[in-house]
Amino acid sequence: MSARLSQVSGHLTNSYGRGLLAGEVAIVTGAAQGIGRSVALLFAKEGAKVVVSDLDEKKAQLVVDEIKKAGGDALAVGGDVGADDFPKKILDATIKKYGKVNHIVNNAGFTFDRMLHTTPDDAWDIIMKIHVRAPFRLIREAAPYMRVKDQKNRENRSIINVSSIAGLHGNVGQANYSSAKAAVTGLTKTIAKEWGGFGVRANTVAFGYIKTRLTQAKEQGAAIEIEGKKVALGIPGMKEPAPDANYPNIPLNRPGEPDEAAAAVLFLASPLASYVSGHTLEVTGGQGI
Repeated sequence: MSARLSQVSGHLTNSYGRGLLAGEVAIVTGAAQGIGRSVALLFAKEGAKVVVSDLDEKKAQLVVDEIKKAGGDALAVGGDVGADDFPKKILDATIKKYGKVNHIVNNAGFTFDRMLHTTPDDAWDIIMKIHVRAPFRLIREAAPYMRVKDQKNRENRSIINVSSIAGLHGNVGQANYSSAKAAVTGLTKTIAKEWGGFGVRANTVAFGYIKTRLTQAKEQGAAIEIEGKKVALGIPGMKEPAPDANYPNIPLNRPGEPDEAAAAVLFLASPLASYVSGHTLEVTGGQGI
């Protein structure tokens, strides 16, 4: 058994400080709720030291507190991923506390839905800024810590960019979001080609219908404030599905849970995916096949 594969013997563990990501450091953006929170908690459970980043630093700290209470190690860094100073801020905090970074999960994002012919420039620009420009700038800032030339002392390192089924197939009312999520795939493949020689893997995870605040009813009032503008989150008129609801466009006939989404991200970050790079993993319950 190779040294790399020996790290995963025993598979998932329930104890902190051991596991698939033992001793590694991961930055997770948009990690105060939904998929990002589940990723942060699962990574910590698998032994990673997690930098929990979110626009709402108080909520990010709650996730950190939860990790620490369970015996893990984490740091909260608040801020807007689209801000010019954000990449340096979070990398400086990460290196100061942990001395390295192994994984970056670019999960932060939101939707700003309009029909194409009524989409204003600002709704286009902000989605591109958060979903494409922000991940690019954070990855670029991390380059000195990820592109390690010493082949003998390389640790497991990866970039995981979050996309969507909308980026693969398009979606009504989401010209901006679909375009941004399609761009993420091209960015990821380029990183895989440019940084592969340094032992860095880069993959995309494209989610389908996962139960988060982005897929709940817009009438529930979830919103975020970006650059002074309040953006409502969710789907207009979305109703809570009945226990026996059918989903004819999803072969598994149900939406996914945030913890299921997080498990896919863990796979891509872990040594289980040591020879997986430049790939787009669809986590959709079969939707879109």
